[in-house]
Amino acid sequence: MVVSIETTLELWALTLRDVKRRMRGLFAQERAAVNAGLFLDGLLGDERRKTGWMRAEVAGDPGPWRQQALLGRDRWDADELRDMVLDYVIEHLADQDAVLVIDETGFLKQGQASCGVARQYTGSAGKITNCQIGVLASYVSRHGHAFVDRALYLPKAWADNPARLQATNVPDEIGFSTKPQLATKMIERAIAAHVPFAWVAADTVYGVGNIETALRRAGKGYVLGVSSTHGFGSWNRERPLGGSAEEIAKALPASDWQRLPAGAGTKGPRLHDWCYLELANLEAEEFNDEKHGLWTRGLLIRRNIADGDLAYFTTWCPAGTSIVIAPRDDLSSRQVITACARWFGRRSRPISIRLLHSSETTGSMYKELLPHAAAYACTAAIRLGMERRSKPTSIRFRANQPARL
Repeated sequence: MVVSIETTLELWALTLRDVKRRMRGLFAQERAAVNAGLFLDGLLGDERRKTGWMRAEVAGDPGPWRQQALLGRDRWDADELRDMVLDYVIEHLADQDAVLVIDETGFLKQGQASCGVARQYTGSAGKITNCQIGVLASYVSRHGHAFVDRALYLPKAWADNPARLQATNVPDEIGFSTKPQLATKMIERAIAAHVPFAWVAADTVYGVGNIETALRRAGKGYVLGVSSTHGFGSWNRERPLGGSAEEIAKALPASDWQRLPAGAGTKGPRLHDWCYLELANLEAEEFNDEKHGLWTRGLLIRRNIADGDLAYFTTWCPAGTSIVIAPRDDLSSRQVITACARWFGRRSRPISIRLLHSSETTGSMYKELLPHAAAYACTAAIRLGMERRSKPTSIRFRANQPARL
């Protein structure tokens, strides 16, 4: 369908106006609601770095203090905005076979004053460096994908230092939580909000017992990354398997591998070699009284065709689930696509990467960080709403264009 530029801009305006209307109830004062709307206008602009001064210029303000006040001093609940964004996303993307993707992103920093900053490993830089770490959740279905939840990881050195916590306005109830614990809370929030999803996919950091147990009890399937040293063992199987993931992979015959696509890349299908090993069948009722029948614990291995690099996933799914590619609207029977849902989730990552990369809004205070994160999630939701209304051109609405708002 070909849509004119004028229609595209009008759809942007309608979508943006709808989101601002939903947001109005979050603010006690009209002034704060107006500033929040202007803040969103600035985030939707084309400028790559969105400093306070740049956003103020877009909003027509003489300086950044109004938007700084919105993030740091105005009384509104960033978690309520997060929940509003989640509701909006589910309106557009809801699917019973959707995947909740857990990932993390590092935000490179200088200095030691910003909340949660420390020398720690981040995949964004591929090394240990000075950064903040955000744990993020994306909702991925056959309809699309969107960023829906976030949490700041506070290293133990921060959590054990009351002076630093007080200096950055960290609430008293916030203490040390591991990344898997933060992810578990996100999953629990999604379940409590009755978000429809069947699977959880996550990176190696999150393939640990606590998340596995929580998901089994919730009746959700999962594909969670694990390290090469993670132990696996089969029982009551004709083919006994045991040892670390790496040891099992090395002993596999060539006939166990399948070359399958995992989505389209910029240069064609993203092909990998895959092996799925069923380890044990268990009664679902052992973990969840509302679930019946056999579920299978398994090991999924992905091999890079170019260099032979291996990635390992612990899996939990209804018995009989196959890794053979099924139609794209059948997520429940596509473990390969589920395992690769992280890639789809990473398409939401540019929103989150930009989250803390502007010099004046990087969340040096805890209270500033979460509203900023929620606001960026809101801009992602606005783009989602627009894309769902039409697939016209690549033109983006800019706040300094006539908006008819």
